[in-house]
Amino acid sequence: MFYQFAHPAGPDYWRVEEGENFSFPLHLHACFEFLTVLEGEMTVTVDGREYRLSGGESLLLFPHQIHALDSTCSRHRLCIFSPQLVHTFSKKTAGLLPRDNRCDLPVHVAEQLKKADSGSLITKKGVLYTLCGRFDEETRYTARSAAGDTLLHKIFAFVETAFADDCSLGALAAATGYDYAYLSRCFRRMVGISFNTYVNHYRLSHACYLLKNTAQSVLQCALDSGYTSLRSFNRNFKAQFGISPSQYRTKE
Repeated sequence: MFYQFAHPAGPDYWRVEEGENFSFPLHLHACFEFLTVLEGEMTVTVDGREYRLSGGESLLLFPHQIHALDSTCSRHRLCIFSPQLVHTFSKKTAGLLPRDNRCDLPVHVAEQLKKADSGSLITKKGVLYTLCGRFDEETRYTARSAAGDTLLHKIFAFVETAFADDCSLGALAAATGYDYAYLSRCFRRMVGISFNTYVNHYRLSHACYLLKNTAQSVLQCALDSGYTSLRSFNRNFKAQFGISPSQYRTKE
């Protein structure tokens, strides 16, 4: 298993792709992932549970769910998108997992994902909220803590709740009961980056949402995202995105 680290701080991250006879080993990432099998069959393993999908069937994967894809005769469409693009849905389901990842969507709804790929950000959000809304109406949830979480899942859950406060390795060690040094080594081995780097990406992602969707000052956005210094926030933001928070706010 490995962590697929693809710009988790990118609040507008969106990718749609189609392929044939696709297989991918166990992995996890910070985005939602919507998969539709267009033709043939594909076996998708999610947190140890197998789903065998046929043409026209779909499923929605939540952030940090361990999953693998296996097929030798199929055609599929895959949409990977940032939780920030569906902030309301993401906030509602924080700390939860679907009891069943399958999603029964009309063909025309799934087709909108392909059309939205060349559309505006508003168009993308509209399609994603339609998709997530339909999924939410027909799905029952269970707490992540009741779903046999691994240590890595516990670390991600801790960051989700503590990013705006004390989200240090010391606080993580106290919350999980694991040794500080062990957590540091374990996280870097499984994710490929340091724990502090991941927390910084998570905080920047939240700050991006606040900058684009609220009228709060840049300072307040920084404070609400876990930064205690406007100077360090500006420095980290520019290092990640190449522009200042103020420039990002006014950028179309």
